[in-house]
Amino acid sequence: MEWLNETTTNLLSRLLEDLSQGQVTLPKALEQLRQITPAATAMTDEAAVDLDRRRRCGLPEVVYCKGKTSKTICEIFARLMEHGEPVLGTRISESQAKTVIEAYPDAKHNPIARTVRIGAGLSSSTPAQVETDAGKVAVITAGTSDHPVAEEAIETLKWIGCKTDLIIDVGVAGVHRLLEQRTRFETSDAVVVVAGMEGALPSVVGGLVDCPVIAVPTSVGYGAAFGGLTALLGMLNSCSSNVTVVNIDAGFKAGYVAGLIARRSRKIETPQPKNRNKECQNQ
Repeated sequence: MEWLNETTTNLLSRLLEDLSQGQVTLPKALEQLRQITPAATAMTDEAAVDLDRRRRCGLPEVVYCKGKTSKTICEIFARLMEHGEPVLGTRISESQAKTVIEAYPDAKHNPIARTVRIGAGLSSSTPAQVETDAGKVAVITAGTSDHPVAEEAIETLKWIGCKTDLIIDVGVAGVHRLLEQRTRFETSDAVVVVAGMEGALPSVVGGLVDCPVIAVPTSVGYGAAFGGLTALLGMLNSCSSNVTVVNIDAGFKAGYVAGLIARRSRKIETPQPKNRNKECQNQ
């Protein structure tokens, strides 16, 4: 952990020695310990931001923006960035994104994915290293209508630092289209497959690759598609053993899981965050 450098190690050693020799009381030692160690939570008026998520889970906290005010979103982003974390916000509206971009002009807003990213990928501080360090994930869509969900997965993977390849409109109604693109996804560390209607495409992809396939059912389809439920049940019943399934329209969840798999397959360790001091302009 970056905070546990030589200076803090010496301070902790001295504090423990003083405590063991009775030169400092336990309450006083705890008070000093809180001053030495970084906070695990940052409070705003409406949120408790988890600053310890990367240490525990490998990736920082992601902000689900729907239902939050623009002011709250900016405050959460500010706390994460002060801790040195690159930010990912999902399901962000146009008005919310406008506020964030005014505060952080370098923010990358994807209106199709309804996401916003601030900062470099998690695996490296340089774009060239980001594309090689954290593995490769292909994202495949059955139809053009599935594109927004796929974009959410792509943005999540970019935030993690994975190299991505988006392959669109290769559904089973014309399976030759998928086979024509096979060289683009068969060497991936994981594959995300996004499909609505009957949700058959992940099974086909699963039979072509030796890596995990993360299936994402979408709410695309006519009445009997039941808002993605038909695709979800079809994917859950896949006979391809390497297919697993996330929730309906959950492009973020698919990208997150695929990114973890890709990172682990490359056996990398993400660097610990460096403190950044930048205030958010609340709107």
